[in-house]
Amino acid sequence: MDVDIWAWVGETQQQLSEAGNVGLAMALGDLPAQAYEGRYPQLDVMAPAIAQQAEALGLPWLEFYARYWHLVGRIGDRAQGAVAVGDAEELLTFAQREEVRDCPAAPAAVEALALAWANADGPGYAEQRLDKLGPVIDEVEAGNPAYPGLVTQYVAALTDAGRADEAVTYAESAVERLRAADKQASWELGAESARALLAVGRREDALTALQAAADFPADDPPAKEYRDGVRRARILAELGRTAEAVDALPDLDVVGNHPRAWVEWAQVVLKLAGSSQITNTWQLGRVLRQWIDYFSMMGGYQSRVELALVAGDLAIARQGVWQARLLADLAEQFSGELRAPGDVAERVTALRAAADATQEPAAPGPEAERVAYFDAADGFNADPEKWVGWLAPVSGDDLEATRRHTTTLGFLGYPATGADIYWKLLVDSGDIAGADADDVAYLTTLLIEARQDERLEQMAGLLPHGAQHLALARLHSARERWAETVAEGEHAIAAGAGLEARRLVSGAAQQLDNNQRGAQVLAEVLDDLGDEDVWRMVVMATAAEDWDTVRKGAAKIGMPIQSAEGPIEEEMGLIRVILPAPDGGQRQVLSIRTGPATARLALPQPRGMDYNAGDLVVFDPQLLEPIPDDPKEQENFVPPFAAVSILRPGGYTSYFFDGAAPSEEDWTEFTEVMAERGWPMWVYSDENYTVSHPTSSDPLPGVFGWVAVPPDVSASEVDALLDDATERWSHPLAWLDLAREIDVEVERHERIVKEYGL
Repeated sequence: MDVDIWAWVGETQQQLSEAGNVGLAMALGDLPAQAYEGRYPQLDVMAPAIAQQAEALGLPWLEFYARYWHLVGRIGDRAQGAVAVGDAEELLTFAQREEVRDCPAAPAAVEALALAWANADGPGYAEQRLDKLGPVIDEVEAGNPAYPGLVTQYVAALTDAGRADEAVTYAESAVERLRAADKQASWELGAESARALLAVGRREDALTALQAAADFPADDPPAKEYRDGVRRARILAELGRTAEAVDALPDLDVVGNHPRAWVEWAQVVLKLAGSSQITNTWQLGRVLRQWIDYFSMMGGYQSRVELALVAGDLAIARQGVWQARLLADLAEQFSGELRAPGDVAERVTALRAAADATQEPAAPGPEAERVAYFDAADGFNADPEKWVGWLAPVSGDDLEATRRHTTTLGFLGYPATGADIYWKLLVDSGDIAGADADDVAYLTTLLIEARQDERLEQMAGLLPHGAQHLALARLHSARERWAETVAEGEHAIAAGAGLEARRLVSGAAQQLDNNQRGAQVLAEVLDDLGDEDVWRMVVMATAAEDWDTVRKGAAKIGMPIQSAEGPIEEEMGLIRVILPAPDGGQRQVLSIRTGPATARLALPQPRGMDYNAGDLVVFDPQLLEPIPDDPKEQENFVPPFAAVSILRPGGYTSYFFDGAAPSEEDWTEFTEVMAERGWPMWVYSDENYTVSHPTSSDPLPGVFGWVAVPPDVSASEVDALLDDATERWSHPLAWLDLAREIDVEVERHERIVKEYGL
């Protein structure tokens, strides 16, 4: 969707700012960028928050805006399918409400639903997509920014429906309609046209169409380059121009974070696998297996079937017979979710036949010596895929072979297969109650990774008391059931389960904001802890203000603390504390470290933030950036740490100032006055910021920033000080928000803002 359709966003931001919703206004304009640039952690937090606030404020268009971009971030680059269909349907219902339907972006809800259906099962939902898109396209003018996205989805649906000839014709007519409306087609429309041409065998025309689209604007600009590269490589591979296709194909490290490109990229790799420039390795097989699991979680039914079949063919090319057979089983199992399976059954049969006809690689030695050979193998160059095949004949009988075989299966992405083998050995035909703790741990891990929770609970019921609760605590922790983790972990600790149980309890307690218990459970075995566990204990003890435990942890690490009791308040140098910003991003705030895991923020923050200068913050002492090797760089290096929580707010209030920059002498005097009062002040403008001269309109160097004052300072005192400190400047400074707050000289400040173009 063309972002221009949201031209009203700027006005909405201004209205929200004037109403005091500064944080919401700051976040608003960034949502499209978060969706397109892949800043999903921000998007997943901010979009629902904005939608909720919009609902509370009675702003339905704004609510639609937030919900739409959140959905785009899910069904676009992340390619979520069935898991997003319900939300797409709800968005369309919302868009059809009387107070929303006139929003210029409302038609985009239909496009979003069509894309969610396509992600789930493109061919299976093809007719539904056409039925839903057709009437909306008929009502939308070609000049409407929503039009290119709608027709792109229509072309894609025609191709998925097996009507590629119609798709080609439809795309051509859509481009003509856009041209007649003096509008350009989008790159996405050109790329879909090329896919349709390829589907009807017009390969040269497909390449021409894609090349013609190269200069078209993209609805999703950041994705254009890699998506174009994958589509170009696919067409070139079909044309037999292998070297050019290899050059055009983006590397795995480029597409690895873009699920939307995975299936087509894998298909191209399969076509080019015979080239010496394409490396078909076990690492590729492991990545494709991870991608299959991703689409299983996201409801990408068609994608996971296609990837399983492609991965199976690539495995055959590597002589990975065991893997090809498992992938054939998966593809057959997954095909049951498809609304239109097509030729999947035939392709599964062909893959199994290829596996039967493929000679497995020769083993390095006799079966009785396989474990020894495995242990002697080079850990960097050994091929775990081959070792799975070589260990298979002795796995399930020999315990040492089973350990290596099943854990390697889990490493390669087949934990369920490994769990089956281990289960038969330890549970069905063995004594799980008397099994080695490592074997129980290995099997537990496999069952967790395979998401076989009921089976794990069944196994736990056969274990001794301590091991039973430890296994259940590990399961609950993996599923982020924190209260249950604590309960089971406490039982495990009482039964003597050891340090792992304490770590589980500690981590879960921290998630439950019970930092006192999280620190205590580690402090009880302080002598047995390594540095990582000690630091974790220190952070939680700090958050709980358990200063005795903090001091014990500091002593264990070798960090000197001057005071002997009470809160730790020392000056330990400058650090950068990384805190969340209202737009879902991050802010780096210069701070003074006051303890092992505490810092006091030193810079004033804009109004509407959840923190300000003077706040005492708990931070994670793990460095976010490495210390530079260069001694000169080390001198200026201020270490960054992630904030954990606000321990004690300072109660400071920030006030904004803006205007023409004074002379260097005046500015020095101004900053000294602020420092004498102990009022943190920070300039947020840079050397490029200018204001307009009130008479000549010539640019003047400008300055804007914030000053923060402690809770015992009134707004009137701030106004009086600013007035005194700046009265002799050649150009006045404005602090309009403060003036409005106390209703003093509001008109003067409004005049300054207007005259200087602030």
